[in-house]
Amino acid sequence: MRSSIGPEIETFIKLLSKLPGLGPRSARRAALTIIKKRNQLLEPLKKSFIEISEKIETCSICDNIDVINPCSICQDKKRDTTIICVVEEVSDLWALERANAINCHYHVLGGVLNALDGIGPEELNIKKLISRVNNSDIKEVILALNATIDGQATIHVVSDLISNKNIKITKVAHGVPVGGELDYLDDGTLSQAISARSITD
Repeated sequence: MRSSIGPEIETFIKLLSKLPGLGPRSARRAALTIIKKRNQLLEPLKKSFIEISEKIETCSICDNIDVINPCSICQDKKRDTTIICVVEEVSDLWALERANAINCHYHVLGGVLNALDGIGPEELNIKKLISRVNNSDIKEVILALNATIDGQATIHVVSDLISNKNIKITKVAHGVPVGGELDYLDDGTLSQAISARSITD
């Protein structure tokens, strides 16, 4: 079928359709809106994309993303340095920060264990977590992973690996439904889950 738009616009739409929540139709609508509002949206987006691509950094301590390294959270002297909250992805870290659930440091695993996808402990940032626990005065590790089968399996493995470090290991509880993902929960639910965290099995 003959295309009614230029290849540049078609490429733009295809790239937008790769974003979460955007299928081909919604990507076309978004692309058309951005193009029609060139001065208000397209040019600022172009500038922002360039700035982000040039300045974005992965934190060498916790694997958060920021424009500085170490990230602003790791450099924040007002945070409780004795607690590390372990999350699956940066989006989960952002969700907890948005909810103002806890004033601690974080550790981003970069995923969860998944044998079918070939994701084992070596593919995650578990070694770096163990190193952080060994080389600092950590008193508690909160495993704030999604309440999925893979998330729970990861909790057990990480718990076993750091269980001999004489620290409290807790996991988020009440308010996080089985199969639920932290990034989609409301702020109140997240705060309650953190407050009611429990010792891991």
